[in-house]
Amino acid sequence: MSDRLSIIRGVVAQHGRLATDVSHLADGDSLYTAGLSSHASVNVMMALEDEFDVEFPEHLLKRGTFESLHSLESALAEILDTSDLLTA
Repeated sequence: MSDRLSIIRGVVAQHGRLATDVSHLADGDSLYTAGLSSHASVNVMMALEDEFDVEFPEHLLKRGTFESLHSLESALAEILDTSDLLTA
């Protein structure tokens, strides 16, 4: 498991208010099926922004971004790659 994915798991565990323990979820399992609400997804987003010192762009503020641990990791990879290009 990547360090980034471990951090995401920790954030989701702390802020996602899931009905299922995040340690029992596969990377591609639906967080919504595990109990993630719209309100909790906002809390997860804000915590990830703080943790990675990024801001989610508008085009990633959609349900699919928060569908799974894998989709969150992909979104963060896109954000971090973009920010690397801007600082290069």
